[in-house]
Amino acid sequence: MRFGLHVPQLGALAEPRALVTLARRAEAAGWDGYFIWDHVMHRGDPDAADPWVALGAIAVSTERLVIGPMITPLPRRRPWKVARETTTLDRLAGGRTVFGVGIGTDEYGEFTKFDEPATENRSRAALLDEGLEVITTLWRGERATHHGAHYTMDDVVQTPTPLQQPRIPIWCAAVWPNVAPLRRAARWDGVVPVGRVTPTEAAELMDEVRTHRHAATPFDFALPSSAGDADALADYAAAGVTWWLHSIPPSAELAETLGIVDAGPPGLPT
Repeated sequence: MRFGLHVPQLGALAEPRALVTLARRAEAAGWDGYFIWDHVMHRGDPDAADPWVALGAIAVSTERLVIGPMITPLPRRRPWKVARETTTLDRLAGGRTVFGVGIGTDEYGEFTKFDEPATENRSRAALLDEGLEVITTLWRGERATHHGAHYTMDDVVQTPTPLQQPRIPIWCAAVWPNVAPLRRAARWDGVVPVGRVTPTEAAELMDEVRTHRHAATPFDFALPSSAGDADALADYAAAGVTWWLHSIPPSAELAETLGIVDAGPPGLPT
């Protein structure tokens, strides 16, 4: 099991230099990963930073941390722009990027307050799936044409390609026991559950993923601490969890967060 931080770019952590400072200290303290929320709005209208600009600064300020957005609601993004962003980030980071994706939510008006369509889950899921198809096509650096239900590309090529091959790892959000998001995750490289998951449920979730997974490549199960029990790390590891992400609440003050970061990852009990 590896250990990462799940960090909101909101409130006291909306200052991008603070996010960079945290990342540097996380690397020094022995954390393995540093993943930033991707919200344009949140409860109470807090200050917010752009996660992609912050991740670029973090990429060139660290050497070892796995980094990325966690989770980017792809249905409110243009996939060709995200393909450029993820490629650039992966090259800045020397191949340390993970791309976390989900359908997003309109709980804070991140769609409707900007007159964005597809605020129903099934519609956003269709946008997510087609958006991933577009992005992974562009990552290959080959000239491509795509005429889908939601997106169109005509004779497009994007170079350079990401450093990681055959692609940047894609981790998909899922809500247990909803099977459809798990089927999506099984097609890619990892799953990130939203909502509480017990060790028994984590094992059942991974069994469901294996039922639908055909690739022989590694698959990650990243569990935010907000979804699990920190006293059961060994049980989660046995269930198939490969990443434990310490979730920082959006209400946390900078000093409190620095204390968590500097304390280092918990580690598995011996």
